[in-house]
Amino acid sequence: QVQLAESGGGSVQAGGSLRLSCAASGRTVSFLSMGWFRQAPGKEREFVAAIRWGNGYTYYTDSVKGRFTISRDNAKNTVYLQINSLKPEDTAVYQCAARPPASMRLEVASSYDYWGQGTQVTVSS
Repeated sequence: QVQLAESGGGSVQAGGSLRLSCAASGRTVSFLSMGWFRQAPGKEREFVAAIRWGNGYTYYTDSVKGRFTISRDNAKNTVYLQINSLKPEDTAVYQCAARPPASMRLEVASSYDYWGQGTQVTVSS
C-alpha cells in the first residue's frame, strides 16, 4: 500500500506560479511511476505529467510542456509539480497518483493503483 498526500495548491493570478508536492508513505517508491492528473468542474480527469523514480524519465501532456516541470526528491519520497505561467484553464483539482511498472502508457489513469485526495488550484484572470 502507498499513501499519497498532495499539498501546495491555492488561488493565484494568471501568470503566477505554484509548486505542488506529493508525499508518499507506506512503502518505498523507488520502483514506482508517479503521475499528476487534474480535473476541472464538469470535465473529465486528464493526465498532466509523470515521472519514473528509477531513471527520472519524465512525460508531459502537450498542453503543459514548457510551463510544468515534474521532479522528485528520493530522500523525501516526494514528487513535485512546478507550474509556471498559470492560466485560468489550469484551474482544477490536481491529484497525485502512483503505480508499479505497467504495460499501459503513463497517461492512462486506470493504470494507477494509488491516489491522493487532491489539492485545488484556482487561477484568476
